[in-house]
Formats: sequence, structure tokens, C-alpha cells
Amino acid sequence: MSEPVNGGPALFRLVRFWSRRWAAGAVDERAQHVMAVEAVHAGGEATVNDVAHRLGLDQSGASRIVRDAVAAGYLARGESQGDRRRAAIRLTPAGQVLLAAARSWQRDVFDELTAGWSAADRRRFAGYLDRLADEQGA
Repeated sequence: MSEPVNGGPALFRLVRFWSRRWAAGAVDERAQHVMAVEAVHAGGEATVNDVAHRLGLDQSGASRIVRDAVAAGYLARGESQGDRRRAAIRLTPAGQVLLAAARSWQRDVFDELTAGWSAADRRRFAGYLDRLADEQGA
């Protein structure tokens, strides 16, 4: 009889480890801009409510993050192409640059954390992380 698979404790150790480093008081303004840019990019055209849902925030928290990212030039508000009555949020060219830099940093962190692993293990783990994120709607 094989031992049951129990990745739960390891998963939550990692969540706690990273959440302590990204606690609300410690998240700097640039990290919030990255979160806003990634939330908008995840669905193309977005509303503040979409951003709130994607980030797991209330509407007022998402509104502040979007407002700050617009002021910084990473996002722009405009008319929805699908429904002109609706306001839409889109990435600006500066937001696209920020997104590319964030994705590059994320790849570097993953590479650093898994540097001692075989290429096959790294690919497998990356695939499982993508699958988990997709299945959870993250």
C-alpha cells in the first residue's frame, strides 16, 4: 500500500513564507503596480470590478490600486470597445514594459529557487504550478 500524497503542508509553508514577505504593509508601490498590470493583462480589457476579483480584493481596494497605476502611467481608463457605457482599463506602453520586467524577474526567481533541479523536474513543476493556477482561476 502506497503512502497518500500530501502536498498540503508544503504548499501552505510556501504560502506563509511568501505572504510574510509580501504582507500588505510591506508591499511597495511598484509591487502594487505590477499586481494591477497583471490583473488587467489577464483578461485584456478590464473594469475595476474585474481587477478586484482577479486580485481577491474589495472594490475600493482595487479602485485605489488602479487609480495609482493610472497616475503612474501603467494603466489607462477609457471606453469599453464592447459596451461604450462601460469604463475599461487597459495597459499603456509603460504598463507593457512593467509587465515584461515583472515576468522576467518572476522567471529569474523560479530559476534561482529550482537551480539545483534537473531540467525535466523544473519543466514538470512549472507545468503543475500553471495547472494549479489555471484550475483555481488565479
